[in-house]
Amino acid sequence: MENSIVIAKFMGPYIVLIGLGLLFNTKVYMNVMDDCFKNAALVYVMGLLTFVAGLAIVIFHNIWVRDWRVLITLFGWIALIKGVWLVVLPDTAVKITKRFKKDIKLAVIPWVIITGIGVFLIFKGFGA
Repeated sequence: MENSIVIAKFMGPYIVLIGLGLLFNTKVYMNVMDDCFKNAALVYVMGLLTFVAGLAIVIFHNIWVRDWRVLITLFGWIALIKGVWLVVLPDTAVKITKRFKKDIKLAVIPWVIITGIGVFLIFKGFGA
């Protein structure tokens, strides 16, 4: 449980910061994403960093239980898979980013939910 609390203290604020930034500066974030995916080297480095972060969570927190801690495990697996995806199939990421740019709701709606999960993790991490 202690690992879960420590990871929640890192993940919660990280997720909330990104979520609030996206929600209050949607067009800026869409432009940043568009610029990032125009640079193949940056996509590759982002993929490696995302893979390493996800792998670290999966190695140290691969806990499949019926409580809040499974959220951390899920985020770890999602990051691991996303990292592999960005390294192996970077062109598909470019196509998806273009789709988000056409319909900003595709990016905003999931991030409202994810930001709520981040607030929940902050509560679990710092409220414990």
